[in-house]
Amino acid sequence: MAKISALQNARYAYKPKLPAVLKLRLNTIQVAFGKPTKAISDEADLKELFKNTYGKPIAHFVKGKNPAVKELIRVGVILSGGQAPGGHNVIAGLYDGIKAGNPDSKLYGFLNGPAGLIDAKYVEIKDKFMDEYRNTGGFDIIGSGRTKIETPEQIASSMETAKKLKLDAIVIIGGDDSNTNAALLAEHFIQTGMSTRVIGVPKTIDGDLKNKQIETSFGFDTATKTYSELIGNIGRDANSAKKYWHFIKLMGRSASHIALECALQTQPNICLISEEIEEKKMTLKQISDDICQVIAKRAENDENFGIVLIPEGLVEFIPEMKKLIAELNDKMATEASSFEKLKSFADKKDWLKSHLTASSFKTFDSLPEAIADQFLADRDPHGNVQVSRIETEKLLVSMVETQLAEMKKKGSYTGTFSSYTHFFGYEGRCAFPSNFDSDYCYALGYTAFVLIASGLTGYLSSVQNLTADAKDWTAGGIPLTMMMNMEQRHGSKKPVIKKALVELDGKPFKTFAKNRDKWALKTSYLFPGAIQYYGPSEVCDTTTKTLLLERGKGKPTEVVVADAPKASAKTSAKKTTAKTKATSKAKPAKTKK
Repeated sequence: MAKISALQNARYAYKPKLPAVLKLRLNTIQVAFGKPTKAISDEADLKELFKNTYGKPIAHFVKGKNPAVKELIRVGVILSGGQAPGGHNVIAGLYDGIKAGNPDSKLYGFLNGPAGLIDAKYVEIKDKFMDEYRNTGGFDIIGSGRTKIETPEQIASSMETAKKLKLDAIVIIGGDDSNTNAALLAEHFIQTGMSTRVIGVPKTIDGDLKNKQIETSFGFDTATKTYSELIGNIGRDANSAKKYWHFIKLMGRSASHIALECALQTQPNICLISEEIEEKKMTLKQISDDICQVIAKRAENDENFGIVLIPEGLVEFIPEMKKLIAELNDKMATEASSFEKLKSFADKKDWLKSHLTASSFKTFDSLPEAIADQFLADRDPHGNVQVSRIETEKLLVSMVETQLAEMKKKGSYTGTFSSYTHFFGYEGRCAFPSNFDSDYCYALGYTAFVLIASGLTGYLSSVQNLTADAKDWTAGGIPLTMMMNMEQRHGSKKPVIKKALVELDGKPFKTFAKNRDKWALKTSYLFPGAIQYYGPSEVCDTTTKTLLLERGKGKPTEVVVADAPKASAKTSAKKTTAKTKATSKAKPAKTKK
């Protein structure tokens, strides 16, 4: 085995915390049901598509009797979509639950995402194998993939694999599209008389898979803390050099949850929130104007530096860009054979002139060629433009530079502007999971097992009350069809789990909006530092400001003045000694061979 870091070795020894209900003897955990549920919209269409699984009740765990948990079962697990910290712990929780129910039960990991189920490529997960991945980041235990199980051939192959392995259940760990896959698979299995159950687990660092029952998707906590550390580092550097504006694009396919959470943690000068821009119907020019005004006002105070946070999916929320993208997605899907024959950008542009509306082509034509070409890149498996490949941060810098030059000619801007662009995405997807994500993910996996053992299918694993101590968390399952609507995909209407966007009337956004004008002009950066795994609970186990504010537990954000007085050497020494005493009680983990 390859050598491992001291941190990884120590994390192997971490024992994730569980809700009290999951600490009961397994045969005393019973499922209680609420009332039948409804989809958020398009009820008639979804009832027709999900004749056997639509309208199921919400399930929650209570103390009772459940002898079925002791039965021998065979389960397959899939990691689907982009990586998110904590995925390994979902599998660990599922594995430990299965083995606690019956040591002879088996767990199979399908390799490289849903394709592993289709192609019958898998590995049996056993103790030694599982132990190498506990509390670690990444999805490398079995790999992930973005294949959709949607064609008749793919569905048939998946069923054959399930029959071959005699699977009692399949657990799909993924985001909104992946869990739509889970819902469709559950329905197909019932339609064909198969007893294989399907359970989903809510994964995405984007934070857009949530509702009243799913308080947060796993990985969001770790990813935003990772990005916030980097933003804080850049903020301190900017305040030291005092000569650069940093434009930082942050991962988040559609919603701005990551950008908002990072803003609450770091207090940048500017943070764009896509949902607000869409509501205000702001144009790209108006966004650039607003940024330039802040730059000019800070320059008046000789502060020619700053931080701008930009959501990855911003372009899809700017009205003229949203219209352009929708038309491009549709035309490139319905007329793919014609478009794919075009080789040069000039040929593609000429083709688009006769296939787009005049207003959309005008928008496309106004973009720098390098940026415009990014709008024409290969679509993702769901037919959407890959916004991570659109360098919105560079587009904004280009527009700001041009506008500031005009302002300087008119005398309305007297500063200097130098910029750097960044994109924080992959840096956060495979980080060592925070204690919160380690605990939450383990509980989600364990919950998935109890749902399976209780005979449920078409449900999403749910753990709630997440701002309380882990022992007070609650667990159960949410019907997947409850979160669905119909959306345009590949030129036709498809059932999908609706993305949860930033709520402009929600407390997280309101807290940000209340402070942003102050942060714009007064350098108020916060420096969160690296994720902490050991020490006081308030340092190591606290979750995101977003979740705390949503649950009414968050404190008002305080502006920290950059030149606050430092503690005396004597005071610092006392604090260091106290911290050393508090942490020295922890026993070092044994070296793993």
